[in-house]
Amino acid sequence: MKNMTDEYMEEKRKMDELEIQKGFETLMTEYLHSNHRRKVAKITKAFTFAKKAHEDTGALRKDGKPYITHPLAVARIVCGEMGLGSTSICSAFLHDVVEDTDYTVEDVENLFNPKIAQIVDGLTKITNREQNTNQSAITDRDSEQAENFRKILLTMGNDIRVVLVKIADRLHNMRTLDFMRLDKQFTISGETMYIYAPLAHRLGLFSIKSELEDLSFKYEYPTEYQMINDKLKETEENRRKLFEDFAKPLRKRLQQLELTYEMKARIKSVYSIWNKMKTKGVAFEDIYDIFAIRIIFEPTGNVDEKNLCWDIYTAITNIYQRHPDRLRDWVSQPKANGYQALHLTVMGPNGQWIEIQIRSKRMNEIDEHGFAAHWKYKKENIEEDTELDKWLETITEILENPNPNTLDFLDTIKMNLFSSEIFVFTPKGDEKTLPKGATALDFAYSLHTGIGNSCIGAKVNHKLVPLSHPLSTGDQVEILTSKSQKPAVEWLNFVTTARARTRIEAVLRRERKDFISAGKKKVLAVLHKSELEPNHTLLDKLAVYYGFSTREDFYYAVEKGDVVLPENINKVLKDIKGNPFFGILIKAFKAFRKKQEPQATPKPKPEFDKSKPYELREEELGRNYIVADCCKPVLGDEVFGFINTDDTVIVHKRSCDMARSLKANFGNRILSVVWSKHNTSSFEATLQVTGIDGIGVLSDISQTISKSNVNIQKLVIEANAGVFDGKIFMQVHDVEDIQEMSAGLSKIQNIKTVSRVLE
Repeated sequence: MKNMTDEYMEEKRKMDELEIQKGFETLMTEYLHSNHRRKVAKITKAFTFAKKAHEDTGALRKDGKPYITHPLAVARIVCGEMGLGSTSICSAFLHDVVEDTDYTVEDVENLFNPKIAQIVDGLTKITNREQNTNQSAITDRDSEQAENFRKILLTMGNDIRVVLVKIADRLHNMRTLDFMRLDKQFTISGETMYIYAPLAHRLGLFSIKSELEDLSFKYEYPTEYQMINDKLKETEENRRKLFEDFAKPLRKRLQQLELTYEMKARIKSVYSIWNKMKTKGVAFEDIYDIFAIRIIFEPTGNVDEKNLCWDIYTAITNIYQRHPDRLRDWVSQPKANGYQALHLTVMGPNGQWIEIQIRSKRMNEIDEHGFAAHWKYKKENIEEDTELDKWLETITEILENPNPNTLDFLDTIKMNLFSSEIFVFTPKGDEKTLPKGATALDFAYSLHTGIGNSCIGAKVNHKLVPLSHPLSTGDQVEILTSKSQKPAVEWLNFVTTARARTRIEAVLRRERKDFISAGKKKVLAVLHKSELEPNHTLLDKLAVYYGFSTREDFYYAVEKGDVVLPENINKVLKDIKGNPFFGILIKAFKAFRKKQEPQATPKPKPEFDKSKPYELREEELGRNYIVADCCKPVLGDEVFGFINTDDTVIVHKRSCDMARSLKANFGNRILSVVWSKHNTSSFEATLQVTGIDGIGVLSDISQTISKSNVNIQKLVIEANAGVFDGKIFMQVHDVEDIQEMSAGLSKIQNIKTVSRVLE
């Protein structure tokens, strides 16, 4: 038996070695067909070094393959799917060496070069934080995920390739997520959708962004993912026929233009389809732009790319009727991620709306390879600075003065990752690109920090508006300033851009620090005048006497004028001494402060075996686990668990709006959970019904409710102009009760929609 096992292991080792060597040869073929300089020896050295380093640890991937298969796959993504060169490929091979082996960043620098070492260092996770992993309190210190991502972003200011290699690393991890535990699948997929997909989008990596979204969606919503996949397969033949019928007359017109072009069909991603179904509240069959046609041309002679896009547009609209509201000119005004194309929608031969995307080969490469292709063409002086350059400048500015709170910093960065753009103008006609929803104050900060800090209002299209006024595309904006103006806390409610928020927070932090320092001097001066020696105990007593839990808050209030100290502080101290309850109050505040500080010996927390799902037993409901108020899951819903500050498990629906943020920032607290049998428990649920108002509708609804097995708590219905909207608040046993109630209500003739409300 032992010999058979040895033979099997030897055979497996040989097969793995062949697969690794074949993968490396494929990578080198892709690299040698690129337009990068031929640095074969450098790449081979990095591959050989990484392979040996990981072999020495004996580490295997979760799928049982040698660990080098992962860096090799990342290197192939970096080369083949991003179009990057030797430095990025070497960094991909080495990205886990410092983290997982005995080699250091200095070793990498000595063996290769400082640039590769810098990228590898940026990709190495923060690991010296194990002391926090057992803490219960969910704080900024506890989110190792957020701090690791912050480190990557901070390094991005020096070299964007850190982020590009990290996205490639995440893409391969998502492609092999099947081999991970269920709780890890939840965490990684949520983190990917929350941060990495938006980041890939902003860097122009459209195909990678779409794949990251689809893979995340597959693990977050497996049932919906499979449903849409099945429907796409069922309708595949219809789409193929539609494409041929549409393309036949168009090919003749394009031949007359003597163009070298490619016409192909593009299917909307599974996640995009689901997102549209959810946003629009429609079924799969009601989405008309699942199918789109892409025309990619090679410019000829001295004809301008933009002009050729419009020539093709004319050829199409001479055959097919265009949709008047569906023209998108991203050729003249590229998106902030560098994307360029001309989009239009036309009525196809069978009466179906079809979207068409027109782009040059250069535009298509930028769409597929994003930032890497953008810089390739920029170096060749083919294009001027784009919105992508401007976005990177903004991120660099934010990184120069980051928020010290890691989670707030991450939210600030994320604010502008996934937003539509608007285009507004200065009084002189200069164009500025801002995210949709940006305000006059955002615009002021986009011009200059000083202008933002001193902004008192604005004129939009020559009309006076407040700082909070939202802008629209085409607005002409003039900013009004005053030397006496300065940022206020409420300004944070008026801005949507990361740049503006960062600048305001920086001023507020600096101002608070200055106020605390000035207030402290005033307090010490009063004590000195009263011939008292300042010490922590005395200062704590004064802070508590005036209603503050910290000395810093007390100093701040003194400088702001909220607290006025008497010239002789002895009277206050006499009041304190004469109050028998004051000592108790001081002790309470000290205990409170001590609780807020990190403990040297944290209290041990309950053990959760993450290798198997945590069972949600009925007798433990309300004691060891509770259902989340934000999404109100019921028995039978697809759910996951989150370990709360008091070690209670909070059960969230997988579709909860909070889910991705929790997974992205506190992945170590995510649990895979499974419902056990519940015999008597009841859960809150709400149904929303809409329809046409009429005689007997309310009676029909009441009769349907009375026949059900649910306990109705409240029924609210409002009618307006012949249409009614109602909510049914109820207690149910499980998700089947909700489904049965929904089915019964849907049979009522005047009811048009029945949906479950998550609140």
